[in-house]
Amino acid sequence: MKPLIITGKELLQLGFTSSPAIAVLMQTAEQYFQETERGTVFNQLMNLLTSPGDFINDPVWQKAAVQLSQKPDDTIQLNDPVLYNAYGSANIEPGARIQMDIAIRLPVAVAGALMPDAHQGYGLPIGGVLATRNAVIPYGVGVDIGCRMCLSIYDIPGEHLEANFAQYKRELIAQTKFGAGAGFHGQYKADHAVLDNAGFKATHFISQLKDKAYSQLGSSGGGNHFVEFGIIEILQTDNDFGLPLGNYLALLSHSGSRGMGAVIANHYTKLAKSVCKLQQAAVNVAYFDLNSAEGQEYWLAMNLAGDYASACHEIIHKKITGAIGGQLLARVENHHNFAWKEQVNGEDVIVHRKGATPAGKNVLGIIPGSMTAPGFLVRGKGNEGSLNSASHGAGRQMSRTKANQLVTKQDLRQQLLASGVTLIGGGTDEAPDAYKDINLIMQAQQDLVEVLARFNPKLVRMADDGSRED
Repeated sequence: MKPLIITGKELLQLGFTSSPAIAVLMQTAEQYFQETERGTVFNQLMNLLTSPGDFINDPVWQKAAVQLSQKPDDTIQLNDPVLYNAYGSANIEPGARIQMDIAIRLPVAVAGALMPDAHQGYGLPIGGVLATRNAVIPYGVGVDIGCRMCLSIYDIPGEHLEANFAQYKRELIAQTKFGAGAGFHGQYKADHAVLDNAGFKATHFISQLKDKAYSQLGSSGGGNHFVEFGIIEILQTDNDFGLPLGNYLALLSHSGSRGMGAVIANHYTKLAKSVCKLQQAAVNVAYFDLNSAEGQEYWLAMNLAGDYASACHEIIHKKITGAIGGQLLARVENHHNFAWKEQVNGEDVIVHRKGATPAGKNVLGIIPGSMTAPGFLVRGKGNEGSLNSASHGAGRQMSRTKANQLVTKQDLRQQLLASGVTLIGGGTDEAPDAYKDINLIMQAQQDLVEVLARFNPKLVRMADDGSRED
């Protein structure tokens, strides 16, 4: 059995706040649980987080429990948990379960679901869906507000990509820009109606973000964001576009609201924590009442960030479509990291989908795999058990740090070669091995979506986030 190591970052993600208790928890885990399964320790940590008073006399956790039990009198208490469905449970890590188990106990929680790609994040787990009564949770939406997929299908046969590979590679590089903080300047800036959105004038805080938004409009971030050419195979004649079965050239992009969205998320999460005094277990899912001034302000900012993210994809696809001279046959776009006003069991609620794809009845969406694994064009089945949701991808099974430690550049090159994929940029933190098997994910959600087409990536553009050699 590998030595048990629980990091401070993992504890913060679970919901523990930065305090001397973090060091005590890490020391306790190292001292007492080296021969214990990781999932068992995480379950104990969850119990300690939600009910520290129960461990005051525990010989192992007593010191941490005393520190965690100190809380102000106005702390909002958690309710008994609401039952929720989890799809593909065998592949969902304990940390994601713990985070969902906490979020579902919020006094505003109505219903929830875990998608098969779920993994631990901050606040609500990535792949988590949560319905609330008249409340919005900034970390239930996520940092990259309105992050989305956009797919364009062209009247160009799939084999044209291989025959003219150099041209497509040249245009993909010329028409895209990647990386944290990356943007355009001077004559290279793009224009779009989103810049005239009245939301930019709503508050002084939001108005200060417009210059950043203007500069980054039409660019992509780092991490798992990409723009890629591939071949899409239409598998069903009933595909919503009237396209004959066969292979077509397609462009697929994944990115969100760039720096503007991150600033909004961090600002309003901090504000939510100051006005919504939850007990320590749940501080990262602090919420706003939508009737409050803060709630209305965040809702406006969230929707502005979503519109902005969509505009970025529109510009990217417009530039590349013009460069390759293709006729657009179909375009599909869907987003995650957002909150929607919907109905659950006849009740008006706010549905948060953090890393989850809307999959209402007949709603189209795209679920990608990895840089070498296929993605899927899907049609939602409207499954109420999943709150009309599906996975937003394959989901990570390795952290970025772990992937960089375990995967070398040579490993990555061999995987790309074996799959016939050319990568521009990218790093070992995004290696295929860092992700779950997309085929297992799709099997776990057959009741949630219907597959209409399969997209196979061939030419992938990402930010160069750095990785190790050897």
